[in-house]
Amino acid sequence: MNLPNWISTARIVASPLIAMLPFIPSVPWRVFAFVLYLATAISDHIDGVIARNRGLITDLGKMLDPLADKLLLVATFVPMFLLQGAPDDPLLRLLPAVGERSAYAFVTWGAEAVWFPWWVLVLIVGREAFMTWFRGFANKRGEVIAAQRLGKWKAGFQYTWIGASYCWFWSKLLMAEQGWDGPIATFLAQLLGGIGAITMVVAFLLTGISLVDYLRRHGHLFMRRGNAAGR
Repeated sequence: MNLPNWISTARIVASPLIAMLPFIPSVPWRVFAFVLYLATAISDHIDGVIARNRGLITDLGKMLDPLADKLLLVATFVPMFLLQGAPDDPLLRLLPAVGERSAYAFVTWGAEAVWFPWWVLVLIVGREAFMTWFRGFANKRGEVIAAQRLGKWKAGFQYTWIGASYCWFWSKLLMAEQGWDGPIATFLAQLLGGIGAITMVVAFLLTGISLVDYLRRHGHLFMRRGNAAGR
């Protein structure tokens, strides 16, 4: 186990806490969840830099790093969807009821509630699941699918959106507990909500665009499989 692999392991261990803490109606615990998320997201970049610069890329690291990424995605989207999904969302109705369900929609200028809709959840999670399978599919045919710039931009906006949600979980609760409802509190809530809403939309668009781009670049692999089967 080298340093990058230990960092990836720490991200895996942190994921269940990141998933559970937002459901605790406590400002300190939610602040801790936000800080833990930030540390985990930043470490995702750091472990890759260390591995490349020090020549520490290993087969174990190639397994742990994507696993940590997928676990972090699930760990954050579970509380986000339950706390920010619309009350009448058809997918949300199928999930277990939790305290404060649908209580943390973003608020911003011109929108009293910006929800986390099911189709955004399905596209982003579905894209990640498909790309995990597609990379394995490509590897079996001797082709490595490297991360593209669009995918990296998507990840950046997605991380910012998640961070805004986790910040909103504790800041809205703090405002409610302290009775802060003046113009400054309203402005800060709308600013945070604007960041969250915009980055959610951009992450959603880039998810679709990057998926199309990957298929455009590597879709020939499906034809290669068909040709092999035909022979």
